[in-house]
Amino acid sequence: MSSATITPDVAAPTGNLEISVSRAELLRELTAAQSVVERKTTIPILSNFLFEADENGTLTITATDLDQSLKTSCPAKVKKAGACTIPARKLYDYIKLLPEGEISIKLQDNHWVQIRAGRSNTKMVGMARANFPAVPEFPGVGVFKINAGALRNMISKTIFAISNEESRYTLNGALLVLKAESMAMVATDGHRLAHIEKTGESMEVSGEKKTLIPRKALAELMALLNTSDAETLEFADDDQTLFFRVGGRVLTSRKLTGQFPNYEAVLPRDNTKFVVVRSEDLMSSIQRVAQFADERSGAIKIRLEQNELKLSAQSTDAGESEDTIETPYNYDPLVVGFNSSYLVDFLRATGNSGEVRLEFKDAQSAGQMRPEDGNEEVRYRYILMPMRI
Repeated sequence: MSSATITPDVAAPTGNLEISVSRAELLRELTAAQSVVERKTTIPILSNFLFEADENGTLTITATDLDQSLKTSCPAKVKKAGACTIPARKLYDYIKLLPEGEISIKLQDNHWVQIRAGRSNTKMVGMARANFPAVPEFPGVGVFKINAGALRNMISKTIFAISNEESRYTLNGALLVLKAESMAMVATDGHRLAHIEKTGESMEVSGEKKTLIPRKALAELMALLNTSDAETLEFADDDQTLFFRVGGRVLTSRKLTGQFPNYEAVLPRDNTKFVVVRSEDLMSSIQRVAQFADERSGAIKIRLEQNELKLSAQSTDAGESEDTIETPYNYDPLVVGFNSSYLVDFLRATGNSGEVRLEFKDAQSAGQMRPEDGNEEVRYRYILMPMRI
């Protein structure tokens, strides 16, 4: 992202900003922007918000940590157009404690900012506007419109499977795949893979467009989608940056470099043995049995026999436990081990209601889980590598 080199915007308003703004509206935008602000930064300006007020009565608030930025705005009474920077955490915490009403904000000498509300009068030590890094502008071309609800659902069904290992940086995000009639998202940490595809979309895409979105940006995007009633969002990218516009807010993120693994190669083809169980029953059984799993591996054993599914775990420290669920099963018996917390992650993501289908080939091959919900438009599957027990 070009902002990694701190270059100030030249055309932006300077001058001694003086505005008044409603506390409720200001707090709403500060809440959206504050999560992007770097908590422990070695570059002091990054722990500040940039405030810019223009003659049209708009206050624009920008936060960045150089990897991502968020730009948002709210109406304000602008007595003097201008710009200033204010310590983000301190301002956010202070505004939260003020009563409802108008807040006046005025830039004074030496980058101090005066904040008055009712009988409260506070001055905060800001920094020079010129030090605030330039944030990339939303592109004018190559913009895709994406269904907000569908994307939010996709993020919630995949984000937990993203790798936490910094060294495997191509796995530190989820892959978004846009096609003319569908969109898909996939995430993996090498031990498991979550894949969700929604058909019935109409995108202006020729062929397919694959984009790797960092986990941090997905979490931020999720928060924006959760607090917006926008039905669509706009997505664009250039060589270094991803851009998402949700309502009046623009999130940018530096791209992850590198190649996402060929996930299609690991999607199971011949998992012909399957069993269908109620999510709730499976979740309860796993949670009970997992109390007795080896603490390091979290491994539990799934044993499928005539019309029953048995879950068991044992460890030298804790003891052993077994749970049985009665369910139709008429294939050869099968015993396979999985990480219990990976199973729980999937059941949580599906909302832990309805039924799930567990599909197997043998004890050495990946298992596949999916909700048994009959939704033709949304196909969700979760692939899990077995563990030796």
